Amino acid sequence: MSNPNATATPFRQAAHPIDPIYLNRWSPRSFLEKEVPESTLLTVLEAARWAPSAFNLQPWRFIVARTKEERERFFPFIGEFNRSWCEKAPVLILIVSKTTWEQGQIGSHAFDTGAAWAFLALEATRQGLATHPMTGIDFAKAREIVGLPEDYAVQALVALGYQGPKENLPEALQQREQPSPRNPIEDSIYQGAFGQPFQPLK
Repeated sequence: MSNPNATATPFRQAAHPIDPIYLNRWSPRSFLEKEVPESTLLTVLEAARWAPSAFNLQPWRFIVARTKEERERFFPFIGEFNRSWCEKAPVLILIVSKTTWEQGQIGSHAFDTGAAWAFLALEATRQGLATHPMTGIDFAKAREIVGLPEDYAVQALVALGYQGPKENLPEALQQREQPSPRNPIEDSIYQGAFGQPFQPLK
């Protein structure tokens, strides 16, 4: 089901035809203090499970905090700015990745885990939920608090829940509570070599 409350598309226009879900996914900071049903949460995590990965190693792991006590355990490693708004989110997910396997280092562990995060975010949008990823956290403290083994890397913390009105935020954040634009596609694609403009085929 598509998000019936999607409001991103008026702020975003695709240069080429794509599914609206890519435009409607954005990262708000206002969350309702409303519990996410377990079935919905598991559906979102199920989508992440089907992301592609090198050798099908599936290096991603999601450490989910959804009770008040679990979320409060995460608070000490969240930066002050992010904590000012994310404390109301009903679910916090620390995304980590396994860095090794029996043949040595997993060179693509971060890349693959990023793909899983993207699947998670898109399914959350489809379920009418909002997500906001953060790297404004103390990575070392996060590792210590969750008891992360040495062969795992912290990637990001994600707030997940139902979007709230921007008026719930401090005034300074209210002004930022809208979908962000993107650079022109020409800025990010090259042809044949770095820095060479992409040329349409004749």
